[in-house]
Amino acid sequence: MSGATGGAPAATAVPGPEDWLRAIAEREDRAAFASLFRAFAPRIKGYMMRLGCSAAQAEDLVQETFVGVWRKARLYDPAKAAAATWIFTVARNLRIDLLRRERRPEIDPDDPALVGDAAPLPDAELSGKQQAARVRAALATLPAEQVSVVELSFFAGKAHGAIAEELDIPLGTVKSRLRLAFRRIRSALDGNS
Repeated sequence: MSGATGGAPAATAVPGPEDWLRAIAEREDRAAFASLFRAFAPRIKGYMMRLGCSAAQAEDLVQETFVGVWRKARLYDPAKAAAATWIFTVARNLRIDLLRRERRPEIDPDDPALVGDAAPLPDAELSGKQQAARVRAALATLPAEQVSVVELSFFAGKAHGAIAEELDIPLGTVKSRLRLAFRRIRSALDGNS
């Protein structure tokens, strides 16, 4: 029997992804970040390409993933997930964001559909004001019961049935008053053209 106690010397643990994340979170350790990048960048790129990304998109997502890992390393909790799972989750979420952006592209402020109407030319604006004045003058010639249905229908935007309820008159009466009012307004406008 040998008198030595103990046996072989204890092996020191080789740092792994969890240790590297902790070093990044605690000390912003660039060497740990470089080790993490070397270990995971090729795997993430391959994963992204298997998901359908082009090589360029995959490279961009790898870069974005590691920017996110650097910024969020303090959020990593080894009790909840392995380092690899956490890193791939960051990458997967970035891929989802990319897909959303592709489906809903940024709005182009120069898109003709988004350009507002041009300001009316002075003569068109004057013509519109004159037309509005003629309509107001024609409305002033109508009986009060016709004016009330026109105002409720066109200025208040109410449906004919709602007007009938509000004025407590039959629906047919509302329609008749509107027809008579339009006939008189049209006649007044045609006479002033």
